[in-house]
Amino acid sequence: MPTFRLGELFCGPGGIACGALNAKSADDQFNIVHSWANDYDFDTCQTYTKNICPDSPETVYCGDVRDLDIKSLKPIDAFCYGFPCNSFSNVGEHKGFENKKFGQLYWYGIEVLKIHQPKWFVAENVSGIRSAGSGDFEIILNDMREAGYKLTVHLYKAEQYGVPQTRHRVIIVGIRNDLDVDFKVPSPDIYSKTDISSGTALSNIPLEATNNEVRTLSKKVIKRLSLIRPGENVWQAEERLGKDFPDDLKIHTKTKISQIYRKLDPTKPAYTVTAAGGGGTFMYHWTNRELTNRERARLQTFPDNYEFVGNYSSVRKQIGMAVPCKLSKIVLTAILNSFAGIEYPSISANMGEYR
Repeated sequence: MPTFRLGELFCGPGGIACGALNAKSADDQFNIVHSWANDYDFDTCQTYTKNICPDSPETVYCGDVRDLDIKSLKPIDAFCYGFPCNSFSNVGEHKGFENKKFGQLYWYGIEVLKIHQPKWFVAENVSGIRSAGSGDFEIILNDMREAGYKLTVHLYKAEQYGVPQTRHRVIIVGIRNDLDVDFKVPSPDIYSKTDISSGTALSNIPLEATNNEVRTLSKKVIKRLSLIRPGENVWQAEERLGKDFPDDLKIHTKTKISQIYRKLDPTKPAYTVTAAGGGGTFMYHWTNRELTNRERARLQTFPDNYEFVGNYSSVRKQIGMAVPCKLSKIVLTAILNSFAGIEYPSISANMGEYR
């Protein structure tokens, strides 16, 4: 079976890779194998190695991408990178390239494209990248085109693809210009009847599942949660209860982020799993407790045997940064079918094709 050798930058705990290694074309003509990966966080690299390439830990390069010798990396046929979203997210400064620490890290992926010329690539980022900075997104797309690729850009809504979470992300698929292959956005229609309620997603977690510890909350937090209905955040509960909401349980902050002390509604998909810390943005179960990390992983469609390495906070951050495994598999399967010349249900890209 012909295989695509996959390289990754900003690989995270392996959400893209997990989907990639489980993807194959409909006729079994193509599949994907791991070649190398890079991330700066030690625990994240340990998680990736443990689950994706346990027999070849030397292929995971743990360190700052700015110190990575891209030219010395093994040849690849495929490349994926979810470049850091810190400077493009609507939750934050939204500075784009002006953020010197994160805003221009996408360029290292461009270097991979120029040096290794993989047959295809996938880049992923938050929906806010479209409006960050002053024309930053178009600059990124132009750099990808100039590296030799025709692009299909689409805002994917993960919940439309059977993921039990409202998660909207821009995914760019690039096919090398010299290849007579056209990628089409896979249609979400076949997933329209999938039960994506958080109640179903979080049910029947095996007793032996790792990363499933319940975090102890203070009595004050538990009391506050008891006043919040499923689907509500703390401010919605305050507004509903008015004077009956105790003053000592109110949250005083200038920015009323909608996820602060927001409970899941078991009848609906979860809100977005994030890596943002502090302020109560930890995700809360409808039974007045914080979600476990295994439950967060369920919402990100990681399999139950996927073991995360690190302490509670580290694992929580890793899961929040990941691409849902199921969405990764769907997009990458469509790429493999495109190379195999197999038709599949598709839709027009909502952000166009860039050639």
